[in-house]
Amino acid sequence: MRHSRAFSLIELVIVVVILGIIGAIAIPRLSRGAEGAKDSALITDVTALRNAIDLYVTEHEGVKPTVGAIANELTQYTNKAGGVSATKTATHIYGPYLRAVPPLPVGANRGNTGIAALDGAGVGWIYDATALTIVANASESDATGKAYNTY
Repeated sequence: MRHSRAFSLIELVIVVVILGIIGAIAIPRLSRGAEGAKDSALITDVTALRNAIDLYVTEHEGVKPTVGAIANELTQYTNKAGGVSATKTATHIYGPYLRAVPPLPVGANRGNTGIAALDGAGVGWIYDATALTIVANASESDATGKAYNTY
């Protein structure tokens, strides 16, 4: 008698069903993990921006970055009055505080790096020079219902 060493059709169907069940469980969990990563990236980026602004204000003895030039003031060398230079000079000795403005990782404006006082084209971050605050330019909320612009 000959013995067959192949799988039967029933055995193959059972394996495919089991793999389908495992996939149905795993894929939604992985999707939520990606959203959590975006939330964590937002927290990290907004913290880095706030720390850079705080350091700027400290080194410039209370002078705040201006709304119109904040990106340059944080990513280039500055003098005591806040004037910007791409290279370090005898008077431009402060900074840079960031290598680049981080792109917004969440929401409809995701990928934008602009900093402004109000929403607009290319604006990823909203900066209030009076209150010295910076928030995400995103009206959406995370999975827990917390608005991104309140992080």
